[in-house]
Amino acid sequence: MPFAAIKNSVQQSYKRLHQHLAAFVPRKEQNYLVAEIVKVLCGQYGVGKRILVAEAGTGIGKSLAYSQGAIPCAIKSRKKLIISTATLALQEQLITKDLPLFHTISSDNFSFTLVKGRQRYCCAQRLAQLADVNTATTQLSFQELLSFSPDAEQQQIYQSLWHAYQQGQWAGDRDSWPQPLEESLWQEIAAERHICNPLFDHHQGCPFHHARAMMNEIDVLVVNHALLLADLALGGGVVLPAPEDCIYIVDEAHHLPTIARDQASAQLRVGHTLSWLQKMPHLGDKITKMVQSESVRGHSARLSETVYGLVHDLRQLELLIKGQTDWFSQTPEHRFAEGVLPAELTALSQSLGEGSGKLSRFLERLQQGLTEAIKLGELPRRDGEALLAELGSAQQRSLQMQTLWQLYKELDNRYPVAKWVTYDTEESDYQLQAAPLEMGNWLDRLLWSRCHGAILVSATLTALNSFDHFRHQIGLYSDDGSRYLRLLSPFDYQKAELWLPDIGCDPSDPDFTQQLIRQLPRYLADQQASLVLFASYWQMQEVAAGLRDQGWSLLVQGEASRNALLSLHKERCAHQQPSILFGTGSFSEGLDLPGNQLTNLIITKLPFAVPTSPIEAAQAEWITARGGNPFLQITIPDASRKLIQACGRLIRKEGDSGRVILLDRRILTRRYGKGLLAALPPFRRRIGD
Repeated sequence: MPFAAIKNSVQQSYKRLHQHLAAFVPRKEQNYLVAEIVKVLCGQYGVGKRILVAEAGTGIGKSLAYSQGAIPCAIKSRKKLIISTATLALQEQLITKDLPLFHTISSDNFSFTLVKGRQRYCCAQRLAQLADVNTATTQLSFQELLSFSPDAEQQQIYQSLWHAYQQGQWAGDRDSWPQPLEESLWQEIAAERHICNPLFDHHQGCPFHHARAMMNEIDVLVVNHALLLADLALGGGVVLPAPEDCIYIVDEAHHLPTIARDQASAQLRVGHTLSWLQKMPHLGDKITKMVQSESVRGHSARLSETVYGLVHDLRQLELLIKGQTDWFSQTPEHRFAEGVLPAELTALSQSLGEGSGKLSRFLERLQQGLTEAIKLGELPRRDGEALLAELGSAQQRSLQMQTLWQLYKELDNRYPVAKWVTYDTEESDYQLQAAPLEMGNWLDRLLWSRCHGAILVSATLTALNSFDHFRHQIGLYSDDGSRYLRLLSPFDYQKAELWLPDIGCDPSDPDFTQQLIRQLPRYLADQQASLVLFASYWQMQEVAAGLRDQGWSLLVQGEASRNALLSLHKERCAHQQPSILFGTGSFSEGLDLPGNQLTNLIITKLPFAVPTSPIEAAQAEWITARGGNPFLQITIPDASRKLIQACGRLIRKEGDSGRVILLDRRILTRRYGKGLLAALPPFRRRIGD
């Protein structure tokens, strides 16, 4: 990569930035981040992974920094630059503000766009069928061919969508339709990989393929983590370009491990799956009516045999679970300790896994047979298209089944898997679930070892002043050539105070909730803009009820949408009216309340995760079995990162000030507290009353 040319490009854009923004304030931290990005991507640090992990505090200007450094590198190396974020808010900021700004000052001409997942687009073929579902075909009506038949109101909506799409008034994506579309309605027309077929009349010009073709001409692609990881799970290069052809910016990178686990997890509802499978032989009958081919008839017959086997095994599974009354005596969830299944369930999982594989293979052969029949003119195209769509949908579900049973078979201690079953009382159904515990190897194999380069950034990546916890989570190693950089916020944290008062008890005391009700008014009185953060939803509601009984006016998470609450809070602050927000963990991140919108931040409890979920319990169990300490290895590092994020809500701009009040005295009385305190921003400290 031409380092000198890229360096010159960065310098020229920086000069133009000064000229373009009259109020531009140079930040040495931002300049240093730009320089490190260029050095890493240009291979200036030698062999090894071209990966930089950078914690950049609030106010540094991360998005402008990685635009300045990475875009010239991508353009001159002829690679795609993929910017991945965790939140819609940051995507919108990049598309509407940051990238347009850099485009005006850049020495390199580049294009950029927002990329959405396949399911955000409609399948034009499916929409055409449902918009015209009563139109007769050569042998069967679409009413008979399709497993879903819309009612009159639904069909009218589909006809409106189809008309707008045909007239060029709608691009075919869910987000650009002016009215909200019900999830169940959209799912029937959403584009799916296994339903898509080149033979379809509307294949080449369909919304997704049109967007995909345009994407090939774009230099910078803005995506979310879920789309990036879903594409990697399919091998990469399915929706997005292949990793070998890309440079990645992973913003809000602390979300990556959790979203990666979500992508690799699987679940199956026993009752729902039985209901679906019992309809499959009918699909085979429809195909044999339409196609006069011995091969297709043979595959259809074997499909039915496989389905009957799966139905038998699933019924046995259902009976097995029903017989285990002790599994759900305390909670609606039963986790299999150490991922080990009972012998009978192990045998059923093996059989169901083999059956799911056979089902997938026979569905694929039927798709091939139908495609051939359409090509030879043995099957009317419109009839064949409807049947191919049904087979594609079935194929997708069969592969999801395979994923679950594959995870249930996993017993390799190097790659532990949490396995559990949940009883849904509302639907009287059992749901089997599985999730890998360690995603580092997965990310390294599919992304870090393949990509041209990657920059991972966030305001909070360290825990207890170390990158070790995050590095382990994402599959990087201290000796693999990856680089680490920690840049502190340029803001003056001495303008703010960290107050650690003694309220008489700590969160382990049964009286703690009532003590909050008694003590919080003291810390809310005479304050203009307050945010109170709780570790649990039920405790927030209890305290809110107690304070309202005392006459306090509160804006409580869950009682209105997040946007509505924040709009009302900002309106009150603008009119100098006192405003108090109550929120849980989701209000600890991504909440931007600068200036007089937040001056009094109260954290009721250290953000320790309680290992009650099957995944957290399985993680703790696995670490303990290996001689480790889950509290020190997981709970404390996670709490450190979350506490830093929560404290980060206060200082958002250069002149901000105020106070953070932490009502959990354990940070002073327990051994682990010293490390948690040392990792916080350098606030002025006030201990006691």
